[in-house]
Amino acid sequence: MPRESSAFSHQTFPIEPNPLLRYTQQITHPVTKGIPVKNAKITWTKIDEAPALATYSLLPIFQAYTKGTGIEIELADISLAGRIIANFPDKLTDDQKIPDYLSQLGALAKTPQANIIKLPNISASIPQLQAAVKELQDKGYAIPDYPEEPKTAEEKALQARFAVVLGSAVNPVLREGNSDRRAAESVKRNARKNPHRMMKPWPESGSKAQVAYMPDKDFFATEKSVTMGQADELKIVFNAADGSVKTFKEKIPVEANEVIDSSVMNVAALREFFAGQIKQAKAENVLLSLHLKATMMKISDPVIFGHCVSVYYKDVLEKYAAEIKEIGANVNNGFADIEDKLSRLPADKQAAIQADIKAVYAKQASLAMVDSRKGITNLHRPNDVIVDASMPNVIRDGGKMWSNDDQLQDTVAMIPDRSYATMYQAILEDAKKNGQFDPATMGSVSNVGLMAKKAEEYGSHDKTFEAPDKGTIQMVDKSGAVVLEQTVDKGDIFRACQTKDLPIKDWIGLAVRRAKATHTPVVFWLDKERGHDRELIKKVEPALAELDTAGLEIHIMRPVDAMNFSLKRIREGQDTISATGNVLRDYLTDLFPILELGTSARMLSIVPLLNGGGLFETGAGGSAPKHVQQFLQEQHLRWDSLGEYCAIVPSLELLAQQTQNDKAAVFASTLDSAIEKYLDNDRTPSRKVHEIDNRGSTFYLALYWAQALAGQDTDAGLKERFAALAKALEENEEKINTELLAAQGSPADMGGYYRPDAELTEKLMRPSSTLNGIIDSL
Repeated sequence: MPRESSAFSHQTFPIEPNPLLRYTQQITHPVTKGIPVKNAKITWTKIDEAPALATYSLLPIFQAYTKGTGIEIELADISLAGRIIANFPDKLTDDQKIPDYLSQLGALAKTPQANIIKLPNISASIPQLQAAVKELQDKGYAIPDYPEEPKTAEEKALQARFAVVLGSAVNPVLREGNSDRRAAESVKRNARKNPHRMMKPWPESGSKAQVAYMPDKDFFATEKSVTMGQADELKIVFNAADGSVKTFKEKIPVEANEVIDSSVMNVAALREFFAGQIKQAKAENVLLSLHLKATMMKISDPVIFGHCVSVYYKDVLEKYAAEIKEIGANVNNGFADIEDKLSRLPADKQAAIQADIKAVYAKQASLAMVDSRKGITNLHRPNDVIVDASMPNVIRDGGKMWSNDDQLQDTVAMIPDRSYATMYQAILEDAKKNGQFDPATMGSVSNVGLMAKKAEEYGSHDKTFEAPDKGTIQMVDKSGAVVLEQTVDKGDIFRACQTKDLPIKDWIGLAVRRAKATHTPVVFWLDKERGHDRELIKKVEPALAELDTAGLEIHIMRPVDAMNFSLKRIREGQDTISATGNVLRDYLTDLFPILELGTSARMLSIVPLLNGGGLFETGAGGSAPKHVQQFLQEQHLRWDSLGEYCAIVPSLELLAQQTQNDKAAVFASTLDSAIEKYLDNDRTPSRKVHEIDNRGSTFYLALYWAQALAGQDTDAGLKERFAALAKALEENEEKINTELLAAQGSPADMGGYYRPDAELTEKLMRPSSTLNGIIDSL
């Protein structure tokens, strides 16, 4: 229900958002308001895969345009390979070593100087980590191998060092604020004028598609939560049934009013769930698919994935248990880890195992495919199918995924934990009843996400454990009192989470400010039946009572109800703000943009940092390895850098206030105009070779930006400077396009995948000598 209350209380909410101008409705931060911030500069992150390739084309233009204007842009290497190198300098030569840029950016994010443009990076699975290490070793870097099953103290210490580059290692370090994630207005307007054509109809005859989740004994069912009355220090201990005690983690500092959770997934129930769904999918002739977040939930979800692999391939894995152990394969890395290592066995044994694998596929339900032509299934690798990207595609494709004969077929989507699975079932049911969504008319769902200070599950990695035996796992305070306790069986997955009070307050305030600024209803997606959410509701309700919410429509709803409420408004063409926790933030900011815009890469995430400054995250759909595969095969990069273009605008706006540099504001406003022209003229990359790709798109962005700068009257110096540049680009448009297209069609050699050769890659991404000459002349 809408709530009316007293005016905003600065005592309750001391942190206001910072100066991100029109992108945050011109609300300023008390730390930076009217006061120049010394040494402020824009930090661009060097990352991985498709956005890293695109950077070789875009960044030189950004740097050339702003050269000599007092705008400083620096590059920080937080790529997977870069982070490995920074964390293992022990045996590297001086010219191989690089600084620990991630730690430096983490410190910067806690200061008013922060102005960071953060592109999507790899959240590495173990197979990706091993591949990156192998590539670095081949390039002469003395990096140790990752010890999958450490036995000695030295191996365990080495594994702990690698842990800092696994999974979601980057985002929690940088996210020192909550997120405001949405599409820019120009992007939304263009999407309605030019709706994407990827939506497939839901069958009128009915669909067998459904989301399957555990009925009990999942994280949702077992979650216990408490708000700390005072600051303390906790530890996590395992008490075995035989009376022995093992400390899993010591010295976990907690603050007063911080929310602490613990939960357990029972693996016996999990395996029973998988077995039941495999049998049912076979009976109903639907594809079996598993949707997890193994990249982000880097400890728990690979284990869950491994249990699914071991249940599905049970006949083979039990029959050849000794051989599987001998070759060192690990089901948590997916079935591909077994197939890849079979070559270590004698040829006759390999043939026998391959024959039995074929028998498994004949007996079991058909698996959804990642690449049917290459025989790569949903269960091959834990990082191939990621729930926040895969489930929107299921909905977009009419409840279907790809089968092994390269046809779309109804799927049962297994999402074992009910915490978020039920909302996906809700949207499937809506689509079955009301048909496919229409991008030309549908409303938007923006998001205000609670993520600061490693909030909720995304901060659980160092507090997630597999139970070594039957017993209890306790969180104990300094006095020895038990704060939370869970009963476990051997192999059960225990995790604990923390959510600090200040980020919660800031999140609530940010949601209210967004509702005021946009006159849009805001829904807090919280379920009173869930332990953690009950504690948050206890904070949200009194906080709203203290804020000025007169005239605002604010609701607190469980995820299923919030989904249905939002979907009704979407179909009526109305917008809604979702205020969610960290995981739902991730899921919803892929789900709705993929349906509305065709991709989440066009989303902009503005993070007003708690201590001032800003973090600008581009896109929400990962680093697109398939785009890189196509580029390597035929030198066509279909990555759309619109997210990067959009992020530069508020970054420049913030810099204008941080440094009182009026030129930065001119660059921002003209870039905003250029982006709209870029969209109106449909200069986005094609998926097909010998048509416009990322490099051509970035050329047009440069052309339109130069034209806008030449056309403005705020800064005469910039007007004169860019009039000549715009003229040169206009006159050479045909020649530049010819040179860019001529580069396509043949394989590309970047000199590496995780650590490509900079000189080779720059030549590939800047193949037009005419364009380079014009830009470099600045």
